[in-house]
Amino acid sequence: MILGILKESDPGETRVALLPESLKSLVAQDLSITVEAGAGEAAGAEDQAYAEAGATFTPDRRWILANADILPVVNIPNPADQARLKSGAVVIGFMKPLEAPAALTEAIHRAATLFSMELVPRITRAQSMDALSSMATIAGYKAVIAAADRLPRLFPMLITAAGTIPPARVFVIGGGVAGLQAIATARRLGAVVEACDVRAAAGEQVRSLGAKFLDVDLGGINTEGGGGYAAELTEEALDRGRDLITHTAAHSDVIITTAQVPGRRAPLLIRHAAVEAMRPGSVIVDVAAPAGGNCELTRPGVTQTIHNVTLLAPLNLAAEVPVHASQLYARNILNFLAIILKGGALSIDLDDEVLAGACVAHQGQPINPRIAKLLEATEPEIAHT
Repeated sequence: MILGILKESDPGETRVALLPESLKSLVAQDLSITVEAGAGEAAGAEDQAYAEAGATFTPDRRWILANADILPVVNIPNPADQARLKSGAVVIGFMKPLEAPAALTEAIHRAATLFSMELVPRITRAQSMDALSSMATIAGYKAVIAAADRLPRLFPMLITAAGTIPPARVFVIGGGVAGLQAIATARRLGAVVEACDVRAAAGEQVRSLGAKFLDVDLGGINTEGGGGYAAELTEEALDRGRDLITHTAAHSDVIITTAQVPGRRAPLLIRHAAVEAMRPGSVIVDVAAPAGGNCELTRPGVTQTIHNVTLLAPLNLAAEVPVHASQLYARNILNFLAIILKGGALSIDLDDEVLAGACVAHQGQPINPRIAKLLEATEPEIAHT
């Protein structure tokens, strides 16, 4: 059985699905591992390191696509690559099935089994496979570092012979994994941190990191969605949060915004007025930019200066830390592979809660009901192939 590792083709993508140190347990199962030449270079893994770990490498991407039985990836291959997949291949990676289901069409036509890392259920047993949390951890850290680099002020308080410099004030919107890591990083750099989240339960975690939690009065509206995410809120509820954010922005040097709802456009939380209220030189890092952004002025992928405030809208923060991002992601992938590989042979049991939750398609048929409905709406013949 052949496991293939591709060089990621998305612009700006530096991560790799598996690293040389990830291969030991796979080689022990007599899997034949073939790596596309240069696949791990940006993540600090040379071809020779893969060879020493028991893999072979080749510049022939088409051969890997045509022969790999298992293909762990960071991002779903483009349609041309999907059309070259071995029929019935198992592909595991970030697939954006809710945001862009039509992009999976060719792989489904090839009768591939698709497992989406975004859909791994957030249950105790699957924590070691939670790639979204792994990448959110890195994004939260990198967002603060990017803000500190742009801010024309220091983060920590300094007492010098020339006088005292007050600490920077950082406001984090969203108390999920990315938000909590942003809080922790900003605190390590010496900033005074405030944070808000529509979920009152996030307050305890925020306070445990030494930040002040700002409660949003939502009048008893339920804010807990599935899987530990926030629910999608009404405009009335969002307006209450926007008012709090505008008020807090006026005394914040940095805003890190991370609020997202799976499969939906990111909620618009930062009004133009909030940006206007910030002091000159302040910085906003919109971590939700890949989902459209939390600021109404955000242009995903574009850095802007508005009212002398820098607005960053990065699309792939995890790829800016490729070594550790790849290490964490590879561990997530290995733990997932442990469920579907038994003695070097594929054993896909869709009665397994983790596999059933993560499976997008199997043997040419959409499995996830929500995604099947989306696919039917975009391309009716897929659901009836």
